[in-house]
Formats: sequence, structure tokens, C-alpha cells
Amino acid sequence: MTQVKENNTVKVNYTGKLANGQVFDTSEGREPLEFTLGQGQLIPGFEKGVIDMKLNEKKTITIAKEEAYGEVNKDLIQEVKKTELPQDMSPEVGMGLVSKSPDGREVNLMVTEVKEDSIVVDANHPLAGKELIFDLEVVDIIA
Repeated sequence: MTQVKENNTVKVNYTGKLANGQVFDTSEGREPLEFTLGQGQLIPGFEKGVIDMKLNEKKTITIAKEEAYGEVNKDLIQEVKKTELPQDMSPEVGMGLVSKSPDGREVNLMVTEVKEDSIVVDANHPLAGKELIFDLEVVDIIA
């Protein structure tokens, strides 16, 4: 098999960048990313970008935020009083926190602002609202 089709399992080397060139993820120095297309394991734009690539082909794709992690949802940004935090916590901007939703799921939060009596946390994916650029190379088409 020499060309990627729907439902194939493939191995891909990749480097993900933001529009300003900042690398946010890469397979460099690690095993290639292995996944099966059509199973929703990856963002839609990444899967679409790999379809029809040939074995050992390299290309760069740009994924609109709608095909990546979507728009920033302002409802997922909240202010929390410091009195609701563990006493031994010293929150800082950029700090990751985990909270439990009412149904028991864990929610990852990022501290985006520290005020005198409260902090602002964001539950959006860190790449929400951003266009993503990926350098791709198909290194194996398994099935």
C-alpha cells in the first residue's frame, strides 16, 4: 500500500507549530505517531491532511482553528476565590491545575491571572483559538 486511505493505520513523523513559528509538539527524537484514521483519535484537520499522502511523502499543512481545537469558549474561563484553593498552594500564571466536574470527570485548568483575592482559570485546550501548522512525513502505512 503506497497511499493513505480512510481507516488505514499509519505512522507519521510530525512537528506542530503556531503561526509565529513556535513549536508546540514534535515526534522528533521519539517514535513516530501511530494512529488509525477515522477513529477520532486526532483533530480532524490532522487526519484530513494525511489522507492521500504517499509513503515517505513530506508536506506542510495548515489547520484552521475550526478543524483543530475550535474557538476559545469564554464560558470555560472562570474566576476562583483564593479561599477555595488548598491553603498550601501558591498559584502562578501558567500553572496547571486539575478540578473535578459535578459528574466526577477531571478537568485540566490553566491559571491565566493571579489577583489579590482570586485567580482566573481557563479550561480551554491550550491550542484553542489558534491556527496550527504541521510538517508531516508518512513513514509507514500498516493497513
